[in-house]
Amino acid sequence: MAQNFRRYIARETGTSPATLFTADSYDTIVGIRCCNITSSAVTIDVYIYDGSNNYYLVKTAPVPTGGSLELIDGGSKIIVDANDVLKVVSSAATSIDTWVSVIDAIST
Repeated sequence: MAQNFRRYIARETGTSPATLFTADSYDTIVGIRCCNITSSAVTIDVYIYDGSNNYYLVKTAPVPTGGSLELIDGGSKIIVDANDVLKVVSSAATSIDTWVSVIDAIST
């Protein structure tokens, strides 16, 4: 079986939530990295909105100047359902670059 890998990015995310991707089926998030591109420490929230509620993967997590935060590691995975939306927001304007790696579907 072949796996369809996808990547989604958000550049210079700030104090308004940025949508990283919207699931179109049962998808698997295999990596999320958020990098602070400013000269000051920031905090970030990363969450999944299911149409009714926010489910936080991390809430008010500190990211030091020039540092990054890897949210999924050690082989962990997050399964999302159709129309689940992955979002990121920062405590400071234009401060976070985010990279997300997803397995979109498994085909035969």
